[in-house]
Order: sequence, then C-alpha cells, then structure tokens
Amino acid sequence: MASSIKNLSDFSHIKVANANPFKFGIVVAQWNAEITGALLNGAISGLEKHGAQEENIKIIEVPGSFELITGADILLRDDSLDAVICLGCVIQGETRHFDFICDAVANGISNVSLKYNKPVIFGVLTTDNQQQALDRAGGQHGNKGEEAAITAIQMAQISAQN
Repeated sequence: MASSIKNLSDFSHIKVANANPFKFGIVVAQWNAEITGALLNGAISGLEKHGAQEENIKIIEVPGSFELITGADILLRDDSLDAVICLGCVIQGETRHFDFICDAVANGISNVSLKYNKPVIFGVLTTDNQQQALDRAGGQHGNKGEEAAITAIQMAQISAQN
C-alpha cells in the first residue's frame, strides 16, 4: 500500500490577513542550520507573500533552540512588534536531552507570549531524525517556517482587532 505524501503547508482553505500593517520579529536557532535556514526562508517568503514589508521584519539569530526563549524576549522589548516567530529544530538523540529541551522551549515560548501579551509563534521542529526535519523544512511535507509566518499574520490580525 503506497503512502500518500501530504503538503502540510497548504493554506488554500483559509483567507490569510494582509500582513502589510504589521511588524514581525523572527528569532532563529543556528543549531541545525540547514534546517533552520530553510525554515527562515519559508517564514520570510510567507510574510512577504502576504504583504509584509522587508523593513518590518526584524531577524536575530541565537545559538540553539533553548535560546529562542531569550531571543523572543529580547525582540519583544521593541514594543512596536506585533508578533514574533521562533524557528528551531531539535532532533531526537540517544539521551533524554531531547525531552528536556523540547519541553523547556515550548513552555518558555508560551511564557514570553504571556509576559508581553503578544503572539509568539512556536515554529520549532521536534523530529525523530534529520529526514523528518528536512521533509518539514521545504521538503515533501511543506515548510513549517511558512506555516509559522501565516500563524503570526493571523494572530497579529486577531490581536489588533481585540
């Protein structure tokens, strides 16, 4: 039985808001750079495709996914930003390090969002292996960076309306 490959980054079923009036921050991990670079390209492309201006996208790099939390906090000190996208990749290894990092990053990103009352988007891949990450960073399953960008646009719009 052949498996069906699904592009998980299909947004044809929703109307994406115009990103033009918003300012976005992107914090991207340097660790697993092949993956995170592709996620960053997807996020920038997604924002610009929906109207974001290059000068309204502020990008910083941090060493790894754990540091995304502090990076998001640093970006949100600029209160003109409407949303921050966190991009990283944690690949399962032979130790429990994966579990601790994934849990800490998810909780930390959530806490930063609550601290600033701004959307902070979790664009962190947590995969079993390198191939799964590649498949989700512009490969056969789409680009989670672009998905994070669409989420940031939608959440910035919701936040601005409420």
